[in-house]
Amino acid sequence: MRDISTVSTAVRHRHAGGPLAGRVAVVTGAARGIGAALARNLSDAGMSVALLGREEASLRATAGALPNPSLCVEADVTDDAALRAAARQVQEALGPASVVAANAGIAVGGPFDRTSADLWQRVIDVNLTGSANTARAFLPQLTRTRGYFLQVASTAALGSSPMMSAYCASKAGVESFALALRGEVEPDGVAVGIAYVHWTGTDMISGLDELPVLRALRRHQPRFARRVRSPEQVAAWLADGITRRSRSVYAPPWLRWCQPLRPLFPAIVAHIARRELRTPARGELTAQATVLGAGGLADWNARNAPGDRGH
Repeated sequence: MRDISTVSTAVRHRHAGGPLAGRVAVVTGAARGIGAALARNLSDAGMSVALLGREEASLRATAGALPNPSLCVEADVTDDAALRAAARQVQEALGPASVVAANAGIAVGGPFDRTSADLWQRVIDVNLTGSANTARAFLPQLTRTRGYFLQVASTAALGSSPMMSAYCASKAGVESFALALRGEVEPDGVAVGIAYVHWTGTDMISGLDELPVLRALRRHQPRFARRVRSPEQVAAWLADGITRRSRSVYAPPWLRWCQPLRPLFPAIVAHIARRELRTPARGELTAQATVLGAGGLADWNARNAPGDRGH
């Protein structure tokens, strides 16, 4: 963690009422996309928000536009010590957290055997281990406030897609982690929710069209399921789930009806993938795996900067 933490002093307004007003929220992966939009939603609901992420300039820009006090901390969620330090800073600057959204995530697209071991592991480290580190660092505060932990997962947890092995494994893992954590912390008054997020217009999906198998999987979805939602719309659904302390948050809401159909998804995906990989798209199996999106690239570049050890 680099010490760039700042507390915004520009307070435009506060919400006098509402269940979230006057409380403290922490959002990881808050530099862009869903994380930045969720920070704005929670601040608009009257919360003081701590934004954690890897991109200093983007964090500052997002925090500076929030209507309520905010804390900006550049931290790597794979660094347990850095997250513990960030938790202390949040408590000292804003107070104990009542809401923590484990949103930080990266993705890699490409065949498994063309993905370097370091890159595959980095996806697991950020998405899965980073979520566990976030929970570990902030659970003492959530226990004190009887708060709410939101684990941002994905429809990748419902069915794994070829060319996205690390991402799908990590999202299935965070779902399982959150379910296990829920049973442990409920007696302490801490609620745990899982957000299932579908196609969202972040830079992470901008590279998916370069992967024919993933393009085919999306093409075979019903028209309504192919729709790409804005980060702002997805964040609004997540914020509503946080307000309700929901056990499951679906973005978009129709995803709740997919849960009973989960046993069918692996066979459907396998059928489409087998057919697609018999076509010229098979050539993608010889392509090198790539990091998807500017946020993922920022994390990977920071991780591999000369003299940098990931924090």
